[in-house]
Amino acid sequence: MRKTLLLAATGIAAMALSTAAAAQDAAAPTAPSPASAVDQAAVDGQDDTADAASSDIVVTAQGRSQVLADVPVAISAVNAETLQNSGANDIRQLNQVAPSLLVTSTGSEANGSPRIRGIGTVGDNPGLESSVVVLIDGVYRSRAGIGLNELGEIDRVEVLRGPQGTLGGRNSSAGLLSIISKKPSFTFGANGEVTYGNYDFWRLAGGVTGPIGENLAFRVDGVYVKRDGFYDDAANDTTINDRDRFFGRAQLLFEPTDAISFRLIGDYTKRDESCCAATYVSRTMNEAIGNLTNPVGSVNAGVANGANGNNIINVLRDLGQNLGAFNQNYSRNVSVTPGRTYGGKMEDWGVSGQLDWDFGGVKLTSITAYRDYYNTQAGDVDYGTVDILYNADDGNNRRQFRTFTQELRLNGTAFDDKLDWLVGGFYMDEKFRGKSNLRFGSQYGRFATCRLVSGGGLAALYSPANAGCVASQAAFAGAFGAAGAPILASLLRLDGINDRGSTVDRYNQNATSFAAFTHNIIHVTDTFDVTLGLRYTKENKKFSSTFGNDNVACGQNQAALTPFLATPALQAVAAGIIGLSCQGNSTAELNGVSISDERDEDQFTGTAIASWKPIDDLLVYGSYSRGYKAGGFNFDRSALKAPTLPFANFGGGNAQAGAQALVGQLQFDAETVNAFEVGFKYATGPFSLSAAAFRQDFSNFQLNTFDGTVFIVENVNGCSSSLGGGDRDQNKFATAPNFNAGAVTSGACPRDDVGYGVRSQGVELEATLVPIRDFRVTAGMTYADTKFRDQLVGRASGAALNQALRKLPGQQLSLAAPITVTGSMVFTPDIGSSGLSALFYVDTRMTGDYNTGSDLFPQKSQDGFALVNARIGIRGPSQRWAVELWAQNVFNQDYAQVAFNSPFQEGAVSGAFQDPQYPGGRQIFSNFLAEPRTYGVTLRGRF
Repeated sequence: MRKTLLLAATGIAAMALSTAAAAQDAAAPTAPSPASAVDQAAVDGQDDTADAASSDIVVTAQGRSQVLADVPVAISAVNAETLQNSGANDIRQLNQVAPSLLVTSTGSEANGSPRIRGIGTVGDNPGLESSVVVLIDGVYRSRAGIGLNELGEIDRVEVLRGPQGTLGGRNSSAGLLSIISKKPSFTFGANGEVTYGNYDFWRLAGGVTGPIGENLAFRVDGVYVKRDGFYDDAANDTTINDRDRFFGRAQLLFEPTDAISFRLIGDYTKRDESCCAATYVSRTMNEAIGNLTNPVGSVNAGVANGANGNNIINVLRDLGQNLGAFNQNYSRNVSVTPGRTYGGKMEDWGVSGQLDWDFGGVKLTSITAYRDYYNTQAGDVDYGTVDILYNADDGNNRRQFRTFTQELRLNGTAFDDKLDWLVGGFYMDEKFRGKSNLRFGSQYGRFATCRLVSGGGLAALYSPANAGCVASQAAFAGAFGAAGAPILASLLRLDGINDRGSTVDRYNQNATSFAAFTHNIIHVTDTFDVTLGLRYTKENKKFSSTFGNDNVACGQNQAALTPFLATPALQAVAAGIIGLSCQGNSTAELNGVSISDERDEDQFTGTAIASWKPIDDLLVYGSYSRGYKAGGFNFDRSALKAPTLPFANFGGGNAQAGAQALVGQLQFDAETVNAFEVGFKYATGPFSLSAAAFRQDFSNFQLNTFDGTVFIVENVNGCSSSLGGGDRDQNKFATAPNFNAGAVTSGACPRDDVGYGVRSQGVELEATLVPIRDFRVTAGMTYADTKFRDQLVGRASGAALNQALRKLPGQQLSLAAPITVTGSMVFTPDIGSSGLSALFYVDTRMTGDYNTGSDLFPQKSQDGFALVNARIGIRGPSQRWAVELWAQNVFNQDYAQVAFNSPFQEGAVSGAFQDPQYPGGRQIFSNFLAEPRTYGVTLRGRF
């Protein structure tokens, strides 16, 4: 709390200083307030070095070219100069200059996740669309992680905060990132840069533009990046999280008349990189880890030693894991199974054409695009030395999106310019083709049996060198009387599950979306406007999947042990062996099984805004908006199970019918949001200040969580009635006398009582001060109270929330810091009269405490911190050349992007194997770390 208050005070102080400085500069010339609509030429003519006062920045957030200060929407606009100074090569660096935005990446850079006001889509499941949509040159990108590529030469980035339910191509429930590249010029020019930095970082970039004829211009940009990884993998003598990528973009601009403009863009990106490693969370990183990374004194002594350590640490150690891995702090020395790799390949290309045609009073805009995105990713996904779980580097863990989009807009004015109208339509046809090859590793069987035996009453038999991890098979069987023989046989079958699992699971989805929209600005008076927008969206998704699997032990152990589930004394051992034999529904019972499903949905969304300019330099507004994010399918076979069963069961031998009957478990519903906002924007030549207060209520909030065993996709809602703590316990399913007879016993709510599940509310401030020509200061602060509601349920039906999410009710969402403060300063003074100038730049982002895990376990919490980037340089006349020294994360701040449950690495489980002091098991945790300090030198040239 003290850190949060300090950050808040810092932000307020920054705002106060900016305001005070502006007041002292009252004598400075004030730029006239431009009209609310400007010509497209004003957009094209923006200079990179223009002062960043909002009266100079033109945006297209509302489908028209408008001055930022006159747009009654919460929006941050970042120009090319700021992007260059901050070192922004992909959308992650925008964190430093947009306080309401946070972009993270986790197990694959294909899964980058942007959040605005604490709201975003969590996890690595391609079935979930992003809550924050990414558009590049007006073209929708299928998943936000695609924006983690190199961007080339950029004109500006617009960050729209809050739901975008009318314009913006694709619906979004939390916000929009619109990236606009530099277009061709009819004046010849070229630019180039060479950068070298630590970790043997090389970045080569260049571009050329100019006329081909009187009406045709071109532009070509290219970027090549190479860098060593910042994780050290000693076992395989390599580094991880490296860079090896190429980006190219070619454009043609055809302007046969003043009224017609056609821009054709083709781009290509290729990456061949290793991503993404993780380290264990140690007590030095997070005190809540306690003794979870300590081994017990002696596993064979039994669970009485459980309070002094964690039996799973002993198991990992005995199977080859170096204990030092659990106390690495932020050293970035990672544990990887010898021979395993994190290699990944990606290709992303596309073509788009934008036609702008002014018919005289009516303007037509058409954006037609085709995109093809392909990614393969290998991984040692147990994130440790012991070979538990992996994706092979054979190209069969892959995803591909092929997307065609068409957007049409007509806009004009009517009634003597009293009405600024816009109508349009959007169509998308997207095909997803995915494969998964997730397999148990070569040591999984022994790890699983040792996990069982080490955790409870039979720990005296623990012997990792022996089959079944037991010193005496006879003694083990004898502990269960007449049932001992089939239980022992099942334990040995579990012990033999090594290098088994998916041979290739295939996931296909064909999605189409059609939307019709209108957005109208009514000029009631010269100073008062009303904006009304409405959108109708219709979605269809057709899903199919075919599974391949060679784990026969799962079905064999189910057949042998299911009868014992009705016997209280044998339930725990039977469920434990079956559960570990069938983790994630990895079973040959599904081999060759195909399932399919389809969902249709439609939604009305829109906005209503009232805005008033009491004086030329001040805009005051209030708005309501409704946003929407489509529902879909969970591309993960582990969700294929009836909610009352603790393990796979596909219908007594008819797996095809059984799996098809459960396909509904893969569906999740559409997310909707109702948002209210009031704000103001004040802008003069040297100073601007904007503020917004907002409240956003999300229903059917889409949450993706990894619980250490499977991925859970859940719609989160709230109940107006008390659940009596039922959403905070683990008593969701009956456990006796028969698992298969289980029913929800707590946490459910009548449908009529179900409402929103997440509320985000707070205040945003942004200020810019340009007291003199060569000096600019910006500051921003976001206070966002983004919390789950009390009394949570899953889905609109009022079904009980998954017990893995029991920490959520009433808590702040993951990665949603209550306070975030950003600031930047740039000073570019002339050096004598030679035409030379200097560059001094620094930016910072300070954030309060937050939790990095979507299940909000305290072991995943992250203390508040500050990041600082800096750049100094000398520039030639008219900036024809420049030499710059730079550093990112100047003070080498260590922090975790996301922490997660280490796969399958949980201690004592149940029954005879139960640790009585920790009935939920003793989970250990891993985390994806942020980048360390990087620094280097950049040489630039242009003519």
